[in-house]
Amino acid sequence: MIKFQDELTKTYEYNKEGKKAFTLFDLSQFEGISPKLKMFSYVEIDCGEEVPYHEHHGDAENYYIISGEGLYDDNGSMRAVSAGTITFTPSGQGHALKNVGKDKLCFIALILKNE
Repeated sequence: MIKFQDELTKTYEYNKEGKKAFTLFDLSQFEGISPKLKMFSYVEIDCGEEVPYHEHHGDAENYYIISGEGLYDDNGSMRAVSAGTITFTPSGQGHALKNVGKDKLCFIALILKNE
């Protein structure tokens, strides 16, 4: 099966001021997807915006940074990230990602349920 970007469901997330912060493109819209899959998305964070800090419980999340520059909050430890960086947040821990570059920060996000 094949889908093209213009066929994907887009979700827009907004910051506290009501400005668009990031866009999620749902990559999981296929029949037969594993019930362990909670989210599989291509994400674009606008300049100066962020995916706010959040914790995972009962699932774990990976990010694969495709392009851009970010500051990643790894359960309270701040790290610079860029293309090629892979992150992992297990159940019981939290993370955030801020775009600190001049272009969109683009990455793949994958969340799998523990059970």
